[in-house]
Amino acid sequence: MEQVTGDRRTRQNSTPAQAVVERIEAYAQSHLSASVPISELCRIAGLSERGLRNAFYRVRGMSPKRSLRADRLRGARRALAGGNGPRTVTGIATRYGFYELGRFAAVYKESFGEAPSQTLRGTARKPAPETR
Repeated sequence: MEQVTGDRRTRQNSTPAQAVVERIEAYAQSHLSASVPISELCRIAGLSERGLRNAFYRVRGMSPKRSLRADRLRGARRALAGGNGPRTVTGIATRYGFYELGRFAAVYKESFGEAPSQTLRGTARKPAPETR
């Protein structure tokens, strides 16, 4: 039996690797603005660096840092696209732990095909409607 939570799928009888990944993701979610070193993540998971990396590759298909950065980028994108109150790219980027703004903008554009400021303004190119 699967439960869908956001864009993550969790199984009722999760594997040990799945449980580790979920624990690390929950920790990272509660510490969004902090850059958590791998050594701290290993301590929390109770695994070696290799063990943690293996768990993430098994469950997410990528390294822990890359997976957690992708989660933070998706969170920043949601915040930039949401229309609630005054927002700035700088404020949202730092809230999600991106302090090197030029690097954030480059990684964001590489990931989503538009600059963070375009998402914020809502001027991103909309995909063409599908025609049949």
